[in-house]
Amino acid sequence: MAVDFETELKNLRATMLTVSQVTDLDRLAASIADLEEQASAPDLWDNVDHAQKVTSQLSRANSERDRIVGMGDRIDELEVLVELATEESDPAALAEAETELASLRKDVDQLEVRTLLNGEFDEREAVVTIRSGAGGVDAADWAEMLLRMYLRWAERHDYPTTVLDTSYAEEAGLKSATFEVKVPYAFGTLSVEAGTHRLVRISPFDNQGRRQTSFAAVEVIPLIETTDSIEIPDNDLKIDVFRSSGPGGQSVNTTDSAVRMTHIPTGTVVSMQNEKSQIQNRAAALRVMQSRLLLLKKAEEHATKKEMAGDIKASWGDQMRSYVLHPYQMVKDLRTAQESGNASVILDGEIDSFIEAGIRWKRSQERDAE
Repeated sequence: MAVDFETELKNLRATMLTVSQVTDLDRLAASIADLEEQASAPDLWDNVDHAQKVTSQLSRANSERDRIVGMGDRIDELEVLVELATEESDPAALAEAETELASLRKDVDQLEVRTLLNGEFDEREAVVTIRSGAGGVDAADWAEMLLRMYLRWAERHDYPTTVLDTSYAEEAGLKSATFEVKVPYAFGTLSVEAGTHRLVRISPFDNQGRRQTSFAAVEVIPLIETTDSIEIPDNDLKIDVFRSSGPGGQSVNTTDSAVRMTHIPTGTVVSMQNEKSQIQNRAAALRVMQSRLLLLKKAEEHATKKEMAGDIKASWGDQMRSYVLHPYQMVKDLRTAQESGNASVILDGEIDSFIEAGIRWKRSQERDAE
C-alpha cells in the first residue's frame, strides 16, 4: 500500500508544534543568551566547578535547540523530496523518502516522549541501585546482567556513568550495585525502570540443567543538588569503614577506604567502595544518602511513598517486567504490554522502546489520577 506522505507529514508537523510549545523555544533562546554571557566572562574559570556547570548547561541547551530546529528542517527537506519524486515518478527517490519518513517518525517520537518528562525531579541526573532478590546465585548473576544492560544502554547514548558501589556475591554475580547516570533527564527517563525484574532461564549454576526463576530489584532516585538543602545532623549518621572487596569477598586494597553510611532515624543504608580514598567514598555516600532522603521527604509530603519509591520485594507477584530465555525468548513489560521476542538484544541495552512505553504509561496514569 502506498504511503500517504501528505498525512504523515501533517502529523509530524503537528507533533513538532506541540514539542516546540512545550519546550518553549523563546525561553530556551533566552537561556542560551544568558549562559553565553556567563561563559564569556573573563573570570569564568576562576571557579572551575561553576565554569564546568555553565559550559555544560550551554552545550545541552544548544543541543536541545539544534535538535528541535533540525527536526523541522528534516521535515521540510522530506516534503521537497516527496514532491520531486512524485513529479518525476522516481521510484528510487520515493523509496528514499519512505526510509527517511520511518527515521523521522522514530526521532520525533523520542522528542515527544521528552516533553512528557515534566515531573518535579525529572530533569535531574539519576542514581540507580540494583539488588539481587529471590533466586540465590541465579539472582545475583541476574543483578549483574541488569547492571550490564543499563550501562550498555547508557553507552549507546553516550551518557556518562559512574559506578559508585558493587557488592559481590560469594559464588557469582552481585548482591547489589549503585551507579550514577550523569545526564539531564536521566531520572525522568529511568524512573520507569524502577521495580522488580524477573528472569526465567536454564540455570548455568544447576548441574541438572533445570529452569530457574530469579528476581532483582531496581531503584531509581534523583541526584541531589546543593540547592535542595537537605541537612543531616551528624548524630543522625552512623559511619562504618572497611576494606573494599571484589568477587568472592577478596580484598582489593589494603586500607579501610570503603564506607557504609546509615541514617539512624530511617534506617537508610548507603555503601560506597569504588573511589580510591575514604574521603571520596564518604562524599559519594553522603550525596546518595541526601538524594534518598530528599525523595523520601517529598514522597511523605505528597503521601505517595509507595508510588515514588516503591515497595520493591524482588519476589513472586511483585514483578513489573519478565525476561524469558527458555523455553522461548520474550521480554514483556507487565504494565505497558510492550514486548520483544529478542531478549539478547534487550539485555545488550536496546531498551528504549520499553522506556518510552513506560514514560507514556506513567503519564497516562498521572492524567487519570488528576
